[in-house]
Amino acid sequence: MSNERLAALLDEYADLEKQMSDPSIHSDQARVRRVGRRFAELAGVHKAHADLEQARADLAAARELADEDPAFAAEAEEIAAALPGFEGRLAEMLAPRDPHDAKDVIVEIKAGEGGQESALFAGDLLRMYTRYAEKHGWTVEVIDAQESDLGGVKDVSVAVKTRGVPEGGNGVWSRLKWEGGVHRVQRVPVTESQGRIHTSAAGVLVLPEAEDVDVQIDPNDLRIDVFRSSGPGGQSVNTTDSAVRITHLPTGVVVSCQNEKSQLQNREQAMRILRARLLAVAQEQADAAASDARKSQVRTVDRSERIRTYNFPQNRITDHRIGFTAYNLDLVLGGELDGVLDALAEADRAARLAGESELSRR
Repeated sequence: MSNERLAALLDEYADLEKQMSDPSIHSDQARVRRVGRRFAELAGVHKAHADLEQARADLAAARELADEDPAFAAEAEEIAAALPGFEGRLAEMLAPRDPHDAKDVIVEIKAGEGGQESALFAGDLLRMYTRYAEKHGWTVEVIDAQESDLGGVKDVSVAVKTRGVPEGGNGVWSRLKWEGGVHRVQRVPVTESQGRIHTSAAGVLVLPEAEDVDVQIDPNDLRIDVFRSSGPGGQSVNTTDSAVRITHLPTGVVVSCQNEKSQLQNREQAMRILRARLLAVAQEQADAAASDARKSQVRTVDRSERIRTYNFPQNRITDHRIGFTAYNLDLVLGGELDGVLDALAEADRAARLAGESELSRR
Protein backbone atom coordinates (compact mmCIF):
# COMPACT_ATOMS: atom_id res chain seq x y z
CA MET A 1 0.00 0.00 0.00
CA SER A 2 1.52 3.32 -1.07
CA ASN A 3 1.24 5.87 1.74
CA GLU A 4 2.14 8.70 -0.65
CA ARG A 5 -0.57 7.68 -3.12
CA LEU A 6 -3.12 7.32 -0.31
CA ALA A 7 -2.26 10.75 1.11
CA ALA A 8 -2.54 12.35 -2.33
CA LEU A 9 -5.96 10.79 -2.96
CA LEU A 10 -7.26 11.82 0.46
CA ASP A 11 -6.06 15.38 -0.13
CA GLU A 12 -7.78 15.38 -3.52
CA TYR A 13 -10.99 14.07 -1.91
CA ALA A 14 -10.92 16.90 0.66
CA ASP A 15 -10.38 19.47 -2.07
CA LEU A 16 -13.25 18.07 -4.14
CA GLU A 17 -15.50 18.07 -1.07
CA LYS A 18 -14.72 21.75 -0.61
CA GLN A 19 -15.51 22.46 -4.27
CA MET A 20 -18.82 20.58 -4.03
CA SER A 21 -19.89 22.74 -1.09
CA ASP A 22 -19.12 25.99 -2.93
CA PRO A 23 -22.41 27.43 -4.29
CA SER A 24 -20.62 29.02 -7.26
CA ILE A 25 -19.88 25.62 -8.78
CA HIS A 26 -23.52 25.18 -9.77
CA SER A 27 -23.24 27.92 -12.38
CA ASP A 28 -21.10 25.54 -14.46
CA GLN A 29 -22.93 22.25 -14.98
CA ALA A 30 -20.03 20.68 -16.88
CA ARG A 31 -17.78 21.34 -13.88
CA VAL A 32 -20.43 19.97 -11.51
CA ARG A 33 -20.51 16.69 -13.45
CA ARG A 34 -16.72 16.48 -13.65
CA VAL A 35 -16.13 17.23 -9.97
CA GLY A 36 -19.07 15.07 -8.88
CA ARG A 37 -17.84 12.05 -10.79
CA ARG A 38 -14.32 12.30 -9.42
CA PHE A 39 -15.68 12.84 -5.90
CA ALA A 40 -17.76 9.68 -6.26
CA GLU A 41 -14.70 7.75 -7.50
CA LEU A 42 -12.68 8.72 -4.42
CA ALA A 43 -15.52 8.19 -1.94
CA GLY A 44 -14.66 4.49 -1.76
CA VAL A 45 -11.02 5.21 -0.93
CA HIS A 46 -12.06 7.70 1.77
CA LYS A 47 -14.48 5.25 3.39
CA ALA A 48 -12.07 2.30 3.24
CA HIS A 49 -9.36 4.42 4.89
CA ALA A 50 -11.78 5.70 7.56
CA ASP A 51 -12.94 2.15 8.33
CA LEU A 52 -9.34 0.95 8.64
CA GLU A 53 -8.37 3.82 10.93
CA GLN A 54 -11.42 3.19 13.10
CA ALA A 55 -10.57 -0.51 13.36
CA ARG A 56 -7.00 0.30 14.36
CA ALA A 57 -8.23 2.76 17.00
CA ASP A 58 -10.70 0.18 18.35
CA LEU A 59 -7.92 -2.41 18.53
CA ALA A 60 -5.62 -0.06 20.46
CA ALA A 61 -8.44 0.80 22.89
CA ALA A 62 -9.41 -2.85 23.41
CA ARG A 63 -5.80 -3.85 24.13
CA GLU A 64 -5.41 -0.99 26.59
CA LEU A 65 -8.61 -1.94 28.41
CA ALA A 66 -7.62 -5.62 28.41
CA ASP A 67 -4.87 -4.79 30.91
CA GLU A 68 -7.58 -3.82 33.38
CA ASP A 69 -10.41 -6.12 32.30
CA PRO A 70 -9.58 -9.52 30.68
CA ALA A 71 -12.98 -9.49 28.94
CA PHE A 72 -11.61 -6.98 26.43
CA ALA A 73 -8.87 -9.43 25.40
CA ALA A 74 -11.35 -11.48 23.36
CA GLU A 75 -12.66 -8.33 21.67
CA ALA A 76 -9.10 -7.31 20.81
CA GLU A 77 -8.51 -10.70 19.19
CA GLU A 78 -11.67 -10.34 17.08
CA ILE A 79 -10.67 -6.89 15.88
CA ALA A 80 -7.12 -8.04 15.14
CA ALA A 81 -8.50 -10.95 13.08
CA ALA A 82 -10.70 -8.57 11.07
CA LEU A 83 -7.95 -6.01 10.47
CA PRO A 84 -6.42 -7.71 7.38
CA GLY A 85 -9.83 -7.50 5.72
CA PHE A 86 -9.92 -3.73 6.17
CA GLU A 87 -6.35 -3.46 4.89
CA GLY A 88 -7.15 -5.62 1.87
CA ARG A 89 -10.20 -3.53 1.02
CA LEU A 90 -8.14 -0.33 1.07
CA ALA A 91 -5.38 -1.94 -1.00
CA GLU A 92 -8.00 -2.98 -3.56
CA MET A 93 -9.38 0.56 -3.70
CA LEU A 94 -5.86 1.90 -4.27
CA ALA A 95 -5.15 -0.48 -7.15
CA PRO A 96 -4.88 1.38 -10.48
CA ARG A 97 -8.30 1.74 -12.08
CA ASP A 98 -9.50 2.73 -15.50
CA PRO A 99 -9.57 6.55 -15.57
CA HIS A 100 -12.69 6.49 -17.76
CA ASP A 101 -14.82 4.28 -15.48
CA ALA A 102 -17.12 7.14 -14.44
CA LYS A 103 -17.84 8.25 -18.01
CA ASP A 104 -20.86 7.75 -20.23
CA VAL A 105 -20.27 6.00 -23.55
CA ILE A 106 -20.98 6.06 -27.24
CA VAL A 107 -21.66 2.59 -28.66
CA GLU A 108 -21.29 1.99 -32.40
CA ILE A 109 -22.63 -1.25 -33.90
CA LYS A 110 -21.84 -2.19 -37.49
CA ALA A 111 -23.09 -5.12 -39.54
CA GLY A 112 -20.27 -7.23 -40.96
CA GLU A 113 -20.06 -10.52 -42.81
CA GLY A 114 -23.39 -12.18 -43.42
CA GLY A 115 -25.44 -9.58 -45.34
CA GLN A 116 -29.01 -9.15 -44.10
CA GLU A 117 -28.47 -11.71 -41.33
CA SER A 118 -25.57 -9.65 -39.95
CA ALA A 119 -27.74 -6.53 -40.00
CA LEU A 120 -30.49 -8.39 -38.13
CA PHE A 121 -27.96 -9.55 -35.54
CA ALA A 122 -26.64 -5.98 -35.18
CA GLY A 123 -30.24 -5.00 -34.42
CA ASP A 124 -30.41 -7.76 -31.79
CA LEU A 125 -27.26 -6.40 -30.13
CA LEU A 126 -28.73 -2.89 -30.11
CA ARG A 127 -31.88 -4.18 -28.38
CA MET A 128 -29.74 -6.15 -25.91
CA TYR A 129 -27.77 -3.08 -24.86
CA THR A 130 -30.92 -0.93 -24.77
CA ARG A 131 -32.68 -3.40 -22.45
CA TYR A 132 -29.57 -3.71 -20.27
CA ALA A 133 -29.41 0.07 -19.99
CA GLU A 134 -33.09 0.24 -19.03
CA LYS A 135 -32.56 -2.33 -16.25
CA HIS A 136 -29.82 -0.11 -14.80
CA GLY A 137 -31.79 3.11 -15.10
CA TRP A 138 -29.55 4.50 -17.86
CA THR A 139 -30.76 6.50 -20.85
CA VAL A 140 -30.14 5.53 -24.47
CA GLU A 141 -30.09 8.16 -27.22
CA VAL A 142 -29.82 7.20 -30.88
CA ILE A 143 -27.29 9.53 -32.49
CA ASP A 144 -27.28 8.09 -36.00
CA ALA A 145 -28.70 4.94 -37.60
CA GLN A 146 -28.84 3.27 -41.00
CA GLU A 147 -31.51 0.59 -41.05
CA SER A 148 -31.61 -2.50 -43.27
CA ASP A 149 -34.54 -3.67 -45.38
CA LEU A 150 -35.63 -6.47 -43.02
CA GLY A 151 -35.64 -4.40 -39.84
CA GLY A 152 -32.01 -4.77 -38.79
CA VAL A 153 -29.35 -2.06 -38.70
CA LYS A 154 -26.37 -1.63 -40.98
CA ASP A 155 -24.72 0.98 -38.77
CA VAL A 156 -25.93 2.64 -35.57
CA SER A 157 -24.42 4.97 -32.97
CA VAL A 158 -26.06 5.47 -29.58
CA ALA A 159 -25.13 7.40 -26.44
CA VAL A 160 -25.68 5.56 -23.16
CA LYS A 161 -25.75 7.76 -20.06
CA THR A 162 -26.25 7.48 -16.32
CA ARG A 163 -28.77 9.70 -14.59
CA GLY A 164 -26.83 11.98 -12.27
CA VAL A 165 -23.48 11.07 -10.72
CA PRO A 166 -22.67 7.34 -10.94
CA GLU A 167 -22.41 5.62 -7.57
CA GLY A 168 -18.84 4.89 -6.55
CA GLY A 169 -17.58 6.40 -9.78
CA ASN A 170 -18.80 3.34 -11.70
CA GLY A 171 -20.41 4.79 -14.79
CA VAL A 172 -21.54 3.16 -18.03
CA TRP A 173 -17.96 2.73 -19.27
CA SER A 174 -17.07 0.60 -16.23
CA ARG A 175 -19.58 -2.00 -17.50
CA LEU A 176 -19.87 -1.68 -21.26
CA LYS A 177 -16.15 -1.21 -22.02
CA TRP A 178 -15.91 -5.01 -22.33
CA GLU A 179 -18.30 -5.05 -25.30
CA GLY A 180 -15.91 -3.63 -27.89
CA GLY A 181 -14.98 -6.27 -30.47
CA VAL A 182 -16.43 -8.68 -32.99
CA HIS A 183 -19.55 -10.57 -31.92
CA ARG A 184 -20.29 -13.80 -33.80
CA VAL A 185 -23.73 -15.38 -34.15
CA GLN A 186 -24.60 -18.95 -35.14
CA ARG A 187 -28.25 -19.56 -36.00
CA VAL A 188 -30.73 -20.33 -38.78
CA PRO A 189 -31.43 -16.99 -40.50
CA VAL A 190 -34.99 -15.94 -41.27
CA THR A 191 -33.94 -15.88 -44.93
CA GLU A 192 -32.78 -19.53 -44.84
CA SER A 193 -35.34 -21.90 -46.39
CA GLN A 194 -33.37 -25.15 -45.83
CA GLY A 195 -32.97 -24.79 -42.07
CA ARG A 196 -29.18 -24.57 -42.23
CA ILE A 197 -27.19 -22.84 -39.49
CA HIS A 198 -25.23 -19.82 -40.69
CA THR A 199 -22.43 -17.90 -39.02
CA SER A 200 -22.20 -14.12 -39.33
CA ALA A 201 -20.74 -11.26 -37.34
CA ALA A 202 -21.29 -7.70 -36.20
CA GLY A 203 -18.74 -5.26 -34.82
CA VAL A 204 -19.18 -3.24 -31.64
CA LEU A 205 -17.08 -0.19 -30.77
CA VAL A 206 -17.42 1.37 -27.30
CA LEU A 207 -15.95 4.82 -26.64
CA PRO A 208 -16.00 6.90 -23.44
CA GLU A 209 -17.93 10.05 -24.31
CA ALA A 210 -15.62 13.04 -24.23
CA GLU A 211 -16.51 16.43 -22.81
CA ASP A 212 -15.22 19.72 -24.17
CA VAL A 213 -12.56 19.83 -21.44
CA ASP A 214 -11.27 16.38 -22.50
CA VAL A 215 -10.61 17.22 -26.14
CA GLN A 216 -9.82 20.62 -27.65
CA ILE A 217 -10.71 20.79 -31.35
CA ASP A 218 -9.46 23.61 -33.55
CA PRO A 219 -12.24 24.53 -36.04
CA ASN A 220 -9.52 25.12 -38.64
CA ASP A 221 -8.66 21.41 -38.44
CA LEU A 222 -12.13 20.39 -39.63
CA ARG A 223 -13.50 19.88 -43.12
CA ILE A 224 -17.29 19.83 -43.06
CA ASP A 225 -19.26 18.49 -46.03
CA VAL A 226 -23.04 18.33 -46.37
CA PHE A 227 -25.01 15.91 -48.51
CA ARG A 228 -28.47 14.48 -48.87
CA SER A 229 -29.46 11.78 -46.42
CA SER A 230 -30.61 8.38 -47.58
CA GLY A 231 -32.84 5.63 -46.25
CA PRO A 232 -35.86 5.83 -43.91
CA GLY A 233 -36.38 9.20 -42.27
CA GLY A 234 -39.39 11.06 -43.55
CA GLN A 235 -39.91 13.92 -45.96
CA SER A 236 -36.45 15.45 -45.58
CA VAL A 237 -34.71 12.33 -46.95
CA ASN A 238 -33.20 12.85 -50.41
CA THR A 239 -34.68 16.39 -50.60
CA THR A 240 -32.40 18.56 -48.47
CA ASP A 241 -28.67 18.69 -47.76
CA SER A 242 -29.13 17.90 -44.05
CA ALA A 243 -26.58 15.08 -43.63
CA VAL A 244 -23.13 16.10 -42.38
CA ARG A 245 -19.68 14.57 -42.81
CA ILE A 246 -16.85 15.94 -40.65
CA THR A 247 -13.20 15.13 -41.35
CA HIS A 248 -10.57 15.88 -38.71
CA LEU A 249 -7.63 16.71 -40.98
CA PRO A 250 -4.71 16.08 -38.56
CA THR A 251 -5.85 12.52 -37.74
CA GLY A 252 -7.96 11.62 -40.76
CA VAL A 253 -10.90 10.64 -38.51
CA VAL A 254 -14.18 10.88 -40.46
CA VAL A 255 -17.66 10.99 -38.89
CA SER A 256 -20.99 11.16 -40.70
CA CYS A 257 -24.48 11.80 -39.29
CA GLN A 258 -27.80 11.93 -41.12
CA ASN A 259 -30.33 10.84 -38.51
CA GLU A 260 -31.65 14.31 -37.62
CA LYS A 261 -33.75 16.46 -39.94
CA SER A 262 -31.64 19.59 -39.60
CA GLN A 263 -28.06 20.12 -40.67
CA LEU A 264 -27.24 21.85 -37.36
CA GLN A 265 -28.46 18.87 -35.29
CA ASN A 266 -26.52 16.40 -37.42
CA ARG A 267 -23.41 18.53 -37.04
CA GLU A 268 -23.77 18.59 -33.23
CA GLN A 269 -24.21 14.80 -33.11
CA ALA A 270 -21.24 14.24 -35.40
CA MET A 271 -19.09 16.42 -33.14
CA ARG A 272 -20.04 14.26 -30.14
CA ILE A 273 -18.80 11.15 -31.92
CA LEU A 274 -15.71 12.95 -33.18
CA ARG A 275 -14.75 14.09 -29.65
CA ALA A 276 -15.10 10.53 -28.37
CA ARG A 277 -12.95 9.13 -31.17
CA LEU A 278 -10.28 11.80 -30.72
CA LEU A 279 -10.21 11.07 -26.98
CA ALA A 280 -9.46 7.44 -27.83
CA VAL A 281 -6.73 8.54 -30.26
CA ALA A 282 -5.16 10.76 -27.59
CA GLN A 283 -5.24 7.86 -25.13
CA GLU A 284 -3.49 5.65 -27.68
CA GLN A 285 -0.73 8.17 -28.20
CA ALA A 286 -0.21 8.63 -24.46
CA ASP A 287 -0.19 4.97 -23.52
CA ALA A 288 0.98 2.04 -25.62
CA ALA A 289 -1.09 -0.39 -23.56
CA ALA A 290 -4.22 1.63 -24.21
CA SER A 291 -3.34 1.59 -27.89
CA ASP A 292 -3.28 -2.20 -27.89
CA ALA A 293 -6.63 -2.33 -26.12
CA ARG A 294 -8.21 0.19 -28.49
CA LYS A 295 -6.95 -1.55 -31.63
CA SER A 296 -8.22 -4.87 -30.34
CA GLN A 297 -11.83 -3.75 -30.31
CA VAL A 298 -12.63 -3.92 -34.01
CA ARG A 299 -9.94 -4.18 -36.65
CA THR A 300 -12.16 -5.90 -39.19
CA VAL A 301 -15.65 -7.26 -38.71
CA ASP A 302 -14.49 -10.79 -39.45
CA ARG A 303 -15.83 -13.95 -37.84
CA SER A 304 -12.32 -15.18 -36.97
CA GLU A 305 -11.62 -12.17 -34.72
CA ARG A 306 -14.57 -12.70 -32.42
CA ILE A 307 -14.60 -11.90 -28.72
CA ARG A 308 -17.93 -13.61 -28.12
CA THR A 309 -20.15 -16.21 -29.78
CA TYR A 310 -23.95 -16.35 -29.59
CA ASN A 311 -25.09 -19.90 -30.46
CA PHE A 312 -28.87 -20.03 -30.85
CA PRO A 313 -29.37 -23.81 -31.33
CA GLN A 314 -27.63 -24.46 -27.97
CA ASN A 315 -28.94 -21.27 -26.28
CA ARG A 316 -25.25 -20.70 -25.48
CA ILE A 317 -23.14 -17.57 -25.05
CA THR A 318 -19.35 -17.86 -24.88
CA ASP A 319 -16.88 -15.08 -24.13
CA HIS A 320 -13.58 -16.24 -25.60
CA ARG A 321 -11.36 -13.82 -23.66
CA ILE A 322 -11.93 -15.51 -20.30
CA GLY A 323 -13.47 -18.83 -21.33
CA PHE A 324 -16.88 -17.89 -19.91
CA THR A 325 -19.82 -20.01 -21.10
CA ALA A 326 -23.47 -19.90 -20.08
CA TYR A 327 -26.63 -21.46 -21.49
CA ASN A 328 -28.98 -18.53 -21.06
CA LEU A 329 -28.61 -16.75 -24.39
CA ASP A 330 -32.30 -15.88 -24.49
CA LEU A 331 -31.99 -14.03 -21.18
CA VAL A 332 -28.76 -12.29 -22.20
CA LEU A 333 -30.35 -10.95 -25.38
CA GLY A 334 -33.18 -9.73 -23.16
CA GLY A 335 -30.72 -7.54 -21.27
CA GLU A 336 -29.47 -9.95 -18.56
CA LEU A 337 -25.81 -9.20 -19.27
CA ASP A 338 -24.55 -8.92 -15.71
CA GLY A 339 -23.35 -12.54 -15.49
CA VAL A 340 -20.79 -12.25 -18.27
CA LEU A 341 -19.88 -8.64 -17.40
CA ASP A 342 -19.31 -9.57 -13.74
CA ALA A 343 -16.97 -12.38 -14.85
CA LEU A 344 -15.02 -9.97 -17.06
CA ALA A 345 -14.83 -7.34 -14.29
CA GLU A 346 -13.54 -9.94 -11.81
CA ALA A 347 -10.86 -11.10 -14.26
CA ASP A 348 -9.84 -7.47 -14.76
CA ARG A 349 -9.71 -6.86 -11.00
CA ALA A 350 -7.48 -9.90 -10.54
CA ALA A 351 -5.20 -8.69 -13.34
CA ARG A 352 -4.87 -5.24 -11.78
CA LEU A 353 -4.15 -6.61 -8.31
CA ALA A 354 -1.51 -8.86 -9.88
CA GLY A 355 0.21 -5.75 -11.23
CA GLU A 356 -1.01 -5.97 -14.82
CA SER A 357 -2.43 -2.84 -16.42
CA GLU A 358 -5.78 -4.39 -17.29
CA LEU A 359 -7.54 -7.42 -18.65
CA SER A 360 -7.00 -7.72 -22.39
CA ARG A 361 -10.27 -6.91 -24.10
CA ARG A 362 -9.71 -9.42 -26.88
